[in-house]
Amino acid sequence: MIEYELLSATQAHQCLPELGDVLQSCVKDGASVGFTDPDDRQAIDRFWKDKIYSLASHDCELLIARDKGFLAATVIINYCGIPNGRHRAEISKLLVHPQARRQGIARELMRRAEDMAWKKGISLLVLDTRTGDVASDLYLSLGWQIAGVIPCYAKSIENTLHGTTFMYKINDSAG
Repeated sequence: MIEYELLSATQAHQCLPELGDVLQSCVKDGASVGFTDPDDRQAIDRFWKDKIYSLASHDCELLIARDKGFLAATVIINYCGIPNGRHRAEISKLLVHPQARRQGIARELMRRAEDMAWKKGISLLVLDTRTGDVASDLYLSLGWQIAGVIPCYAKSIENTLHGTTFMYKINDSAG
């Protein structure tokens, strides 16, 4: 049974190695999530340490999924702190460990992240994903809209440039 949990900064710090393992495994599997060297664990751990700092300052929230205790997936909601953007948030690092895929975990994490954001009064969510990735189909099935595509946006672990698709979702029920 998959269990979902919102982590505090302290809890995230306690499972830093597991968070790093999920990110590293996804990068090794070819995910375009900001890293080009899956063996650069120092950069991966630095990312999570920075994110834990953001958790402590309430700039973001981290949801995880565990499958029989194994940290299987993550998603981050990054809140915009500038005055003209407090109505929006960015979804990032929707990561599902390659061994835990095809169980509906990503869909459930997204549903939960959206619900959390809407309950906080967020009216606009944004994200980006590598153009053509299977994740685009997931987001579209959840009601996300394509805002546009930028070619040659990010480098893959194969050292190839790929476009990124920017997407958004509006909470129509938020005033």
